[in-house]
Amino acid sequence: MKKQTAEQIGVCSWSLQATGPEDLAAKVRALNLKKVQLGLTPHRGDVGVWDNVQEILAASGITIVSGMYSTVGEDYTTPQTIQVTGGVVPDEHWEENQELAKVTAELAGQMGLTSANAHAGFLPHDTSDPAYDKLCGRVETLAKIFKEHGVTLMMETGQESAESLLGFLAEMKKRGVDNVTVNYDPANMILYDMDEPIEALRRLVPYVQQVHVKDARRTKVKGDWGEEVIVGEGEVDWVAFVRILAEADFEGDYVFEREAGDDRVGDINKGIANLKKAMDEVNQSL
Repeated sequence: MKKQTAEQIGVCSWSLQATGPEDLAAKVRALNLKKVQLGLTPHRGDVGVWDNVQEILAASGITIVSGMYSTVGEDYTTPQTIQVTGGVVPDEHWEENQELAKVTAELAGQMGLTSANAHAGFLPHDTSDPAYDKLCGRVETLAKIFKEHGVTLMMETGQESAESLLGFLAEMKKRGVDNVTVNYDPANMILYDMDEPIEALRRLVPYVQQVHVKDARRTKVKGDWGEEVIVGEGEVDWVAFVRILAEADFEGDYVFEREAGDDRVGDINKGIANLKKAMDEVNQSL
C-alpha cells in the first residue's frame, strides 16, 4: 500500500472560471495547490489555452500535469441531450473533432504533457450494436493521433458502467491500442445514475491513471441529472475511495473538478480539507 498525500492534489483549470493565465495562477495559489489539469480546447465555459500560460503558471511554481481534449457540440442540458451530442458520437462533428484532436495533441506534445482527458461519449452497453464498433473505431483513431505526440488518452468515466468500460478497454487492447487509460470521476457515476462509484473504482483501478475529485447526490427522478455538491457533502465515500487507490499503489493525481456553485475557490477549499481528512485516516491505518 502507498500513502496518498496532499502533494497529489490539483485542480481543473475550467473549474476556476479564470479570465486568463494570471487569474488562473492567482486562483490556484489561493487553493495552495501546485498542480493543474489544463483545458487545451474550450471546455464548459473555459476559454481554453492562453498565450504563455505554461510559463506564467511555472513562475508561481504551478505544474500542468495533464490536458483536456473537448469535442464540438456537446449539450449537457439533460442526460438525454448529452447522450446524442457527447464526445465523438455525433457523425456531423466527427471530421471537425478529428482536426481538433490533431491540434490538441500537438499542443500537448509541445507542452511536454504525457496525458490528456477525453469524453468518448455514451458507449452502447450492447457490443452487437453497430454504434459500438463505430465508437470504438473513433476512439482508436483519436488514440493514434495522440500517440504520435507521446500522449496517453485518459477516458472519462460516468457515461457507462464499470463492466461496459472494462469491455471497451479490452477491445482497445485487442485492436493494439496501448495508450488508452482511465480518468476516474466518482461523481459522474452518480450524476449519470450509472453505477456505484466505490465498487466501480475497485474494478477499474488497474487502469486508472488520474482521478477527478468531485461529489454528487443521485437523482430521485429517473432520467434527470443528479446534483453536484461540495466534496465531502455527497454520496461518495472518500475514505473508501482513497483506500482503494492506496491499496493499488496509486501515484497519480487527485484533480478537483467543480462545475457548479458561485464560489469555486471556496467550495474547492472545503473539498480539499475533506479529502485531506480522508487521506489522513487511510494513511494512519497503513
